[in-house]
Amino acid sequence: MPQTRFRLNSLSRRAFLTASAWTAAAGVLAPGSLSVTRAQAEEGTAPDDDSRPEGRLVGELRIYETKKDDTLVDIATRFGVGFVALRAANPDVDVWLPGEGTEVTLPTQTLLPDESQQNGIVINLPEMRLYHFQNADVLPLLYPIGIGREGRTTPLGSTRIERKTKNPTWYPPESIKAEKPELPDVVPPGPENPLGTRALYLGWPAYLIHGTNNPYGIGRRASAGCIRMYPEDVEEIYPDVPIGTAVKVKDEPVKIAWVGDALYLEVHPTQTQADQVETQGYFEPRLPENLIDRVMRAAGTEKGRLNWQAIDKAGMERRGYPVQVNV
Repeated sequence: MPQTRFRLNSLSRRAFLTASAWTAAAGVLAPGSLSVTRAQAEEGTAPDDDSRPEGRLVGELRIYETKKDDTLVDIATRFGVGFVALRAANPDVDVWLPGEGTEVTLPTQTLLPDESQQNGIVINLPEMRLYHFQNADVLPLLYPIGIGREGRTTPLGSTRIERKTKNPTWYPPESIKAEKPELPDVVPPGPENPLGTRALYLGWPAYLIHGTNNPYGIGRRASAGCIRMYPEDVEEIYPDVPIGTAVKVKDEPVKIAWVGDALYLEVHPTQTQADQVETQGYFEPRLPENLIDRVMRAAGTEKGRLNWQAIDKAGMERRGYPVQVNV
């Protein structure tokens, strides 16, 4: 039976979800002012044909009830999700004082990327998530990641794993030493090493997938361009990624696909909006570019079933988990 897994707590490392658990979270979208007008929808250029993107919905949304001293930062690290993803899924919850008994949505459901490959790594920067595909019969493993900050963005494109190392030594590049002149020329393995306990070196010079000695940076734009993973995650993936593994990095905040008779839309904050979350605590709502045409094209001959209020809400709020947008 195909499986996928999300890390949900420090005891059971991962929750294994079979194909029978590929369900959407129940819920009714509250009324709100529409950014997408009916006239705009009718102007969509989608062709009237039967072609439509078929996808797979994996995982399920979980609800966590906060304890007295919880913060969203603590909850993110405890349940193995990214901070910005958790913040986007819970925009009305105070980051530092959510209060005891507050329900927090854990964004542990997603549409798989449209690259249905048999093996390799796919990284989507707006999701701040890494997908590890091992073969066609097993669903990928999903991991939250930290990515490059503004001015040191993680590159896009295709590369491969060139080499890998346990307990790596870090040689700070001159660009980083210019920012932090107090850094030594060599940082040996240990708790002060920002590469953590495992490093997978990409074909792009100076870019790695690696662990971290600062788990609070996962799910944030905080690195100098490298891809950071929780320590336990990088140790889990390390033995299963051979040298030569293909790696694809993309920047796609919108995913849309049919799962059975339901059309799902999943929208994530852009990298710019992720920065706004860090500096302001929230991001400025903005409908994704060409969203109307994309939804119309995906709907095909089923355009009459589209719920434009749900589409607008998903596009503006960017909660980062799939929402059904047809009736």
